[in-house]
Amino acid sequence: MLAASQPSDVTNLIQEETNATTVSSNDPVKQQLDDVMTDDDAAMDEVDQWIRDNNAAAAKGGGETRSELNDRINARLDQVREKYEEFLRQHPDYAPGHLAYGSFLNDIGKEDLAAGEFETASKLDPKDPAAWNGLANYYGENGPITNAFIDYQKAIALNPTEPVYYENLATTVYLFRRDAMAFYKITEPQVFDKSLALYRKAIQLAPDDFELASDYAESYYGIRPLRTNDALVAWTNALSAAHNDAEREGVYIHLARIKIAAGRYAEARVQLQAVTNSMYADLKSRLERNLVAKENARTNSVPRNLQNTNAAINRLMTNNASAANPPPFSPKEVSVLTNVPPGPQPKSLEPLQAQATNALAAPTNLLNNLEVAPPAPRPLQN
Repeated sequence: MLAASQPSDVTNLIQEETNATTVSSNDPVKQQLDDVMTDDDAAMDEVDQWIRDNNAAAAKGGGETRSELNDRINARLDQVREKYEEFLRQHPDYAPGHLAYGSFLNDIGKEDLAAGEFETASKLDPKDPAAWNGLANYYGENGPITNAFIDYQKAIALNPTEPVYYENLATTVYLFRRDAMAFYKITEPQVFDKSLALYRKAIQLAPDDFELASDYAESYYGIRPLRTNDALVAWTNALSAAHNDAEREGVYIHLARIKIAAGRYAEARVQLQAVTNSMYADLKSRLERNLVAKENARTNSVPRNLQNTNAAINRLMTNNASAANPPPFSPKEVSVLTNVPPGPQPKSLEPLQAQATNALAAPTNLLNNLEVAPPAPRPLQN
């Protein structure tokens, strides 16, 4: 599923990239292409509406057959395709035209043909980052993956202020870790660090993008041992970018998951109590059961061999002082022991010893029963 997912498409970038070139807004060729792209957008909206209407009719026992609906959709898309091809017959050396047509072909599932258009656009205008992004998207799905790394980097070099390019490279590095290790000559932990750093750069450029912030935070689920502290920081920042209650409650679910894994059961319970939306009812119920099981299994006994306990206590006390308010998007790789952020400093030694004991045991069971999946890249946008 992850390999089939695609990073963000060039569709929403074409207009801004073409406007950034020397093409005048009064250029009749550009205006002609704008007209074709407007019909492209209208056709996609119509197709989406047809599908929704037909699904609603089918639920009531009516609607078109799948074959009939497909025929109608293909006929409408063929109209747009003919307009693009006619435009390119008239203007075969116009790079934005090939880029726009490639995006259309990609949207309708003609990836190989789309790649040809992106390649033509990149040759006609090597300074257009959207063309390199389009090619990188293709290579990321079809290989060779190293071409995707190269072309995303070209797009970033040409436009270092576009967050989509950083996000796409971050996603590709994360998903194809072995290829990234060989290409960049780095270790797997360094691959994770590289991907996370790229995500953070994208977030700096688009701090209000909740989907981006969530993708970044979800990426921590694929890293073991879980970088608990950094994951909590990432989800807290995603919470600040949430736009509505549904998004906020989704973040509460993730915060509860991380805190259960870290042994911060009281905080996790408060987080789950804030979730009231029925769409999260099943997830909330499963996490509550997991929380109860974890609490019941917890022991406060101190092992007989405490020769390393004092050192563990000292590290936890140091972490108490430094991790109470960690900086946003901290690139620091937290160690196994301090990946379990402590709560308020205990007033007596016994609870602190118990905390140290639980922390020392955490690496082997930290992710047990944590119902998560690695992050998927952002889907295509029309």
